[in-house]
Amino acid sequence: MSADQETNHHMSGHDMTRADIALLLADAADEVEIGIAPYDAVLRGGRRRKARRWAVATATALVLVGSAGTLAVAGMPGGDHDRGSSVATDPPTEPAPDVRTPARTMLATGVDGDKEWRVVIDVWEAPRNKREAEAELAAMAEFGHTPVNLRDASELVGKSSYVVKRAYGDDAPDAVMIEDAFSSADYLSGRDIETAAVPLEPGTYNPDRLVVGQVAMTARQVTCTWKDGSTTEVPVVSAASDVNSDDFVIRPVDGSPVNWFVCVAPEGTAYKSAEVTR
Repeated sequence: MSADQETNHHMSGHDMTRADIALLLADAADEVEIGIAPYDAVLRGGRRRKARRWAVATATALVLVGSAGTLAVAGMPGGDHDRGSSVATDPPTEPAPDVRTPARTMLATGVDGDKEWRVVIDVWEAPRNKREAEAELAAMAEFGHTPVNLRDASELVGKSSYVVKRAYGDDAPDAVMIEDAFSSADYLSGRDIETAAVPLEPGTYNPDRLVVGQVAMTARQVTCTWKDGSTTEVPVVSAASDVNSDDFVIRPVDGSPVNWFVCVAPEGTAYKSAEVTR
């Protein structure tokens, strides 16, 4: 071997170590197969190779974050293989509650004689501090409701409040029927039931025909009994049902730990009792 050839041989080895190692690693990465590569099903040609490298990196990151809470920086420029350097990740941030708009659910609608009536429930998210509580209280006023017996907005902190409203007639305003805040005691179970009965038309002394109640999420049927001896069965809503229909059903409510139902007594009689019958 001549001196020039020997020099060229050593230079080539040096260049391979310093300059081409990244290309060798990239070629080796092309041979990596991962168990699930969703990108491969939709990407073809030149993009497929790039997508596979991203999929491998992403899968590794997910495993590390899920098991150790940190993302290892290994095999990257500036990384320290011996020390296993890591970068701490911040815990996921809880989204701020929407204290300006309630989650509204239609509990029931119907027609009594020639008058349309409806019952809705507004559920307000729990504010985390006094500033959010003050914003929520102001928003409640814009929605036509000011909580009774509330001495200070800070009393709303940590509480998810709800307001049940009813209206009778096309242009009639909503009238508050029930207002309260959810607590651990509201996680009803078994055949637990809570009801309120009022006249169908607000502001009258007519018989208590309108019944609104809470039941456990496991309840399958409620039976409302009227003073004339007749009954109305209220089944749980099915997954395919329209939750805004005029059927009397047990239905879920956004933000509520319990299910709700409405039933109305026939004209000429009034509420006597209600119970979970299935």
